[in-house]
Amino acid sequence: MARALSKLGYCSRSAAGKLIREGSVSLNGRIVHDPEFPLSVNADRILVHGRKIKAAEKVYLMMNKPRGIVTSARDEKGRDTVYSLLPEYGQWLAPVGRLDKASEGLLLITNDSQWAARISSPDAQVEKTYHVQIGTVAKEGLIRELTNGIKVEGEVLRAKQASIARRGEKHCWLEIVLDEGKNRQIRRMLAALDIEVLRLVRIGIGPLRLGDLPKGAVRPLTAKEKSLFGG
Repeated sequence: MARALSKLGYCSRSAAGKLIREGSVSLNGRIVHDPEFPLSVNADRILVHGRKIKAAEKVYLMMNKPRGIVTSARDEKGRDTVYSLLPEYGQWLAPVGRLDKASEGLLLITNDSQWAARISSPDAQVEKTYHVQIGTVAKEGLIRELTNGIKVEGEVLRAKQASIARRGEKHCWLEIVLDEGKNRQIRRMLAALDIEVLRLVRIGIGPLRLGDLPKGAVRPLTAKEKSLFGG
């Protein structure tokens, strides 16, 4: 039942579970308290707080997330979240994956949980491309270390691809491609090599690129962009 509410784009699956357990959801005129109760979204009548639920219009957005913004619906520390940058769509929307507070760049947002899963599922292995400014000139062998794998806290982390994008006198930019999506993977890899990350910008998800979207701006995906991930 919780899955159905999420699939309809009403709210997240966890929020739906809470509503159901609280007795706020009825199915065919009967209150149901089990979030896993089976139903048919096409045949059954679902009400939340007495109002009939129907499928929400699907929304697919691209955001250029600024540094210092948290990727969550609300933050216990009162920090600004990506929702402060979203226009009002009158329905539940959720980020596809995450960017940590200090990271910036391409973030996708949607109410289509199945489409999101095709991008964020570990099994999908959708590539994410990052530009990373480091506080040193890259030494010979760094690229090889990143792609061969670095042991961090008992696990081996590796980039699918890595290269030097731009060089400076005291620092440089790396281009790093991941297909694993482990928590803070790039920062942890570079920290293990005692390399400071000055900026971390996601510029691509699969074939989709951030382009020239201004920092903090949001725009709908085109039909062609949405189709890059199916649907």
